[in-house]
Amino acid sequence: MSKKKVLLVTQELDPYTAFSEVSVMARQLPQYILEKGMEIRVLMPRYGSINERRHRLHEVVRLSGMNIIVDDDDFPLIIKVASLPGARLQVYFLDNDDFFKRKQVFEEEDGTPFDDNADRMVFFCKGVLETVKKFGWAPDIIHCHGWMTSLIPLYVKSAYSREPLFQDSKVIYSVYNETYDASFNDSFTTKASINNMESGQLDAYMNGTGVSLHGGAIHFADALIYGSEQLSPSILDKLVMTDKPVMPFHEVAQYAEACIDFYHTLLEEKVES
Repeated sequence: MSKKKVLLVTQELDPYTAFSEVSVMARQLPQYILEKGMEIRVLMPRYGSINERRHRLHEVVRLSGMNIIVDDDDFPLIIKVASLPGARLQVYFLDNDDFFKRKQVFEEEDGTPFDDNADRMVFFCKGVLETVKKFGWAPDIIHCHGWMTSLIPLYVKSAYSREPLFQDSKVIYSVYNETYDASFNDSFTTKASINNMESGQLDAYMNGTGVSLHGGAIHFADALIYGSEQLSPSILDKLVMTDKPVMPFHEVAQYAEACIDFYHTLLEEKVES
């Protein structure tokens, strides 16, 4: 039997980004997944705060050279790679000077969210799926960490629904108590609509008064994980009401083992269906 494949997509990862709930939780998984006999690929943005020399990043020429369209503009996608300390695997970094060269991650120095966070998210999410296509590697599980990955469940189910590599993929979205959608404007749905998506497919990402990235990801994902112990009441309501598999919050020490059990449950469901 072939090894099961896990695509781990995260907006942050220790030790490359500063301490955060996302970076810590996402870091628990890679080595543990390998030890349990699965294959794994890890993708994240290459922020300007990541020291390329210290972490020994280098460009993967065979994967670079694509252009990603965001809001009718083309942006070059550069792929870099580094070995994850303490694990026998590599991390792939999606890079673009327009979106990721700046030293801050999501905010200006004064705490104001970047006004192009929506563009950066669309670029990253589409770039992830295009990179996996270049891998020629069909993931059984796509595990998304953080609001910046929240469009991937939608894209897998819509714009990339006919892509053979993703036909059997189960998409898991870990919901964390952080998002920047309050700063998104009315142009979000136009930016996020890619590859001739049908009108109305982004409605799940709107809550009547604005954008709800977690709400949309919950709607399109196959399964959900509580990444944070405390979540907003509106998101909790969606998680309570869903009929999809949901993994409750686990502390760091138990998190990786709980995730592997959750993966196996979903994979068994896929075989039965």
